[in-house]
Amino acid sequence: MVTFNMNAVFFDMDGTLIDSRADLAAAVNATRRELGYAELPLEDVVNCVGNGARYLLEHAIPEAAGRFDELWPMHLRNYSAHLLDSTTLYPGVRTTLAELHDRGWLMGIVTNKPGDFTRQILDHFGIKRYFGAGIVGGGDCSEMKPSALPLREAASRLRGHRVSSHDWMVGDNWTDMECGRNAGVKTAFCTFGFGHLRDSRCTMKINRFDELLRYCKAED
Repeated sequence: MVTFNMNAVFFDMDGTLIDSRADLAAAVNATRRELGYAELPLEDVVNCVGNGARYLLEHAIPEAAGRFDELWPMHLRNYSAHLLDSTTLYPGVRTTLAELHDRGWLMGIVTNKPGDFTRQILDHFGIKRYFGAGIVGGGDCSEMKPSALPLREAASRLRGHRVSSHDWMVGDNWTDMECGRNAGVKTAFCTFGFGHLRDSRCTMKINRFDELLRYCKAED
């Protein structure tokens, strides 16, 4: 039985819903090869993920500093070619989203990943339907995380949802935790992801995606 409490939970993408490390590294290294630079180890690329595409390219291809306008279309082409080569959902994502839906939770996506790629990945895995119009990626809003603006924008697209302290922001990076804090919502840090908490605080940590169900209850 579906209950409608109209609380909402917002999710990051990379390192939260999906393990996209290999494809992100493949795209960056394809761009590096085009420019005549040596490839980087996967972990070196992954350490640059989470703060938006500009940050990724500037830090994963420092040899081309100041050439973002040239790198950006190359990166779009290369990531599009590798978008779903190896990317997978984390264990428990499908069943957890389905259960949250049945409990009446509104769900949105708040990611610094470009919006077009975000929607394509969600559609590929058959989970886009859970988020409806509440998907805000990099480029869909005038600001990115850690600003609260993209979360509030996602909320406004969810039946005009008004953000409250009962809502959650779920992610694997400090930008997610600060976004949630700035929006005045509770935060869940995914320890299984590949982001970094740094000095940010979170309401709680989850070691598996389905642990979120302990905290997002139907009666909340």
